Amino acid sequence: MTELVVGTRKGIFVVTHDGHRQTWTVGPPMFLGHIAQHVVQDHRVGGLLLAAMSTGHLGPTVFRSADGGATWTEASRPPAFRSGERLARAVHAVFWLRPDIATSPVCGLSSPVGLDGGNDWLPLNLGCQSPMHPDTEMEFGHDPHCVRMHPLRPDRLYQQNHCGIYRIDRPGDRWVRVGDNMPAEVGHIGFPIELHPGDPDTAWVFPMDGTDVWPRTSPDGRPAVYRTRDASAAWVRSDAGLPAPAWFTVKRRP
Repeated sequence: MTELVVGTRKGIFVVTHDGHRQTWTVGPPMFLGHIAQHVVQDHRVGGLLLAAMSTGHLGPTVFRSADGGATWTEASRPPAFRSGERLARAVHAVFWLRPDIATSPVCGLSSPVGLDGGNDWLPLNLGCQSPMHPDTEMEFGHDPHCVRMHPLRPDRLYQQNHCGIYRIDRPGDRWVRVGDNMPAEVGHIGFPIELHPGDPDTAWVFPMDGTDVWPRTSPDGRPAVYRTRDASAAWVRSDAGLPAPAWFTVKRRP
């Protein structure tokens, strides 16, 4: 049985299917009424779920569950800036979680001091279209909604951008606009992109309406996941079990 753990503005929901992916069942809400920014399984520890939450009384924090969501425990040290730092910054939201080794913040990104101040970071945006700007090869100013690095092939990155779906294979320095292979009537505007942990050629996206008003709903009110198994040369629609018409909000994270 496959389970999808979904974070929404209304809480966390677990969606399961009947074994044939024809009938899906939505479980009862967890953290009802609170915003789940991101929910992820920690593959270092079997069955451990991590949730980045924005709650009314606790503010931005992180919870974990070792029993599939039956019970949750708040982190003893949620993400925070160093006490007494010069800019007196506070965390507004924990937006993204990635299970990793215990470490300190990347100072080159979050602070003007530490490492070398971030001077060793270089733009990697060649090939990304930017029709809203006069310079289509600009080094910065793009809008990558989601960038994923494959764990088995770290030099392969996928990106769901404001202007399409892209893939790059390092040491190449130019993104390929693989979303052009999506059906023209659907387009390839969206927010989330998910990778198969055991296959660098398999990925899923959830397109949304990319018309001028950006209603953040599925194209034509027909929600569907699109999957590629050949590194984005072709995409296959999967909508069995999803309601239609439906005007659900397309969220940033799967």
